[in-house]
Amino acid sequence: MVDECHLLWGDVCGYVWGKTSERVRVPIVNVRCKQTYFGALDYKTKEFFTFAAKTANSETTVSFLEYLQSQQRGAKLLIIWDGASYHRSQQIKDYLDSLNREKETAQWLITCERFAPNAPQQNPVEDICLQAKTLVRELYFFCHSFSIVKGLFELSMDCQIFNFPKLHEYGIFS
Repeated sequence: MVDECHLLWGDVCGYVWGKTSERVRVPIVNVRCKQTYFGALDYKTKEFFTFAAKTANSETTVSFLEYLQSQQRGAKLLIIWDGASYHRSQQIKDYLDSLNREKETAQWLITCERFAPNAPQQNPVEDICLQAKTLVRELYFFCHSFSIVKGLFELSMDCQIFNFPKLHEYGIFS
């Protein structure tokens, strides 16, 4: 199961408490700092793979699919993702065609399926990204720079400390 997460400098911010009669001003620095992460959950092993990219587009999606293949040498991959435009682009179709050309459907190296439209609640990667962002928010006092924000986010992803009910929704016993 695959999704993208866009980490922004502002993600470190949460709620601000103040007097209702006074406007609370919070200076924002580094407003343009951002990092895109592709994430893939191996549903069978529950291993989570992350891939940092400058942005989410067709080119970086192809790079991410190549990364997943390098992590799972020789495996046939079933990618389940949302209907983002770059998931459906001609560049992705051409890439998949180049991999699967002249193979029977059962032998395709990568097969892509989509979650239901407008249903992020189906994708456990959404929960994993939210958990990582929540950790960053809870440890905001350490976040003096965007590199620290990215480090905390990546640490949360790398430690793979997650167990959501959604992780068990798609098995044969669901």
